[in-house]
Amino acid sequence: MGGLRGFVAKFTVLRGAQRELWLTFLIKFLIYTAYSITNKTMVLWLSKDLGFNDQAAGALVGWVWAPAMTVFTLLAGSVTDAIGLRRTFFLGVIICTIARSVMVVTTIPVLAFACGVLPLAVGEALGTPVLLAATRRYSTTAQRSISFSIIYMVMNIGYIAAGWIFDYVRQLNLRFSIGGFEPTTHQQLFIVSLLFEILLFPTIYFLRRSGEGKAEPAIVHRSNAKFWSRLAETVRQSAGDTINLFRRLIGQSGFYRLLVFFLFIGFLKAIFLQMDYVFPKWGDRELGLHAPVGKLSAINSIIIILLVPLVGALTQRFAAYRMVIIGGTICAAGVFIMALPTEWFLPAVNSGIGQWLGHVYLGVKGSIHPYYIMAAAYLTVFSVGEAFYSPRVYEYAAAIAPPGQEASYGSLAYLPFLVGKLLVGTGGWFLAAFCPENGPRHSATMWFIFALAASVAPLGLLLLRRYIRVPEAGRRDFS
Repeated sequence: MGGLRGFVAKFTVLRGAQRELWLTFLIKFLIYTAYSITNKTMVLWLSKDLGFNDQAAGALVGWVWAPAMTVFTLLAGSVTDAIGLRRTFFLGVIICTIARSVMVVTTIPVLAFACGVLPLAVGEALGTPVLLAATRRYSTTAQRSISFSIIYMVMNIGYIAAGWIFDYVRQLNLRFSIGGFEPTTHQQLFIVSLLFEILLFPTIYFLRRSGEGKAEPAIVHRSNAKFWSRLAETVRQSAGDTINLFRRLIGQSGFYRLLVFFLFIGFLKAIFLQMDYVFPKWGDRELGLHAPVGKLSAINSIIIILLVPLVGALTQRFAAYRMVIIGGTICAAGVFIMALPTEWFLPAVNSGIGQWLGHVYLGVKGSIHPYYIMAAAYLTVFSVGEAFYSPRVYEYAAAIAPPGQEASYGSLAYLPFLVGKLLVGTGGWFLAAFCPENGPRHSATMWFIFALAASVAPLGLLLLRRYIRVPEAGRRDFS
């Protein structure tokens, strides 16, 4: 019973948590649900509403929208420190609300990007470090560990909700007019994400100003003119600090090894990101218009919620580098499932599990395409691998950092996502070549290429481990 009591005690420690901590959890859910709905819709909106072909749409999300978020996120932490949590929250939500409103009503590409997509990247980026800072500030030392675990869980619940909402709105296929404006399905999805964004205003309002700390009253009483000038100065200083950070790290051999490590991890992140930037178009073309790809992709978040704490507890004595290789291998193996002949999965379609997956969970009417079974199997295996490797990537960065530079090395953990976003920008070319909207399709070839790309990570980390692996603090496993 002692073990059970200890497990329950980890959660009951939140019994006396501040109201602001629970509001932070709610803010996390609203932000990530709105973001995920937008992310899944973006590539379809670019093609169907704005007229971009597969290649251009893929390049815009992979090489403009997604990297812009990463770059702005790197700068956002200093903004939070300068103007306070509450103001940063409000600033980000105001920017996102305006940007989402523009994306709802316009189909002019230049206007959509200048006043919608790029400002939205700025607004979304402001939320990421603020949520982490708020979780730390509003939790006690005893509550901190479980609070960050819940934040991670809430993020995945937001992804699950977004997947279901994405499918539901598309399958409704509503046609209505508001003062002569007839929103497309993709604009309707942006409207839903805008509603989630608007709900953030009252939620953030109830964050007490006192939670900002001693520096907040001075900030509140300054003029708006000084506020904006201070904000501009903070962004400039933050950019300079980021450049200086890299200058300090360049002379360290461990820095270059970590960069190569993150480069390989980027190939796994690219496969993760394709669920938003390739999967929706692929699903519409192979499985039928408005196929329930949102519920399919939600399998990833469901498994991650269940497995990450368990895998973390069972594998904590193993070196992070080794676990990343094992997890990456499992991930790559999962992607190969999508490259197999579809007829191999016909028996699974007619099984009880196959019928439940297709008709009950996904809500498919009529016959079930083998790709539904294959996609569910692929996402299940991939998610198991992700549960092994993903948390350990951040641990590895912290474990190899020289004393006093843990934060600097930890900040580099954004790089795999940046690499993955640049790689997934090529997804439009693969869609156009192997799974076009019209003409013969060879999806198995496309997935085989994706699987080979995923394999680069575990193979590279394994073959080059003598050159890029660095001893981890507190670990003896260095074979």
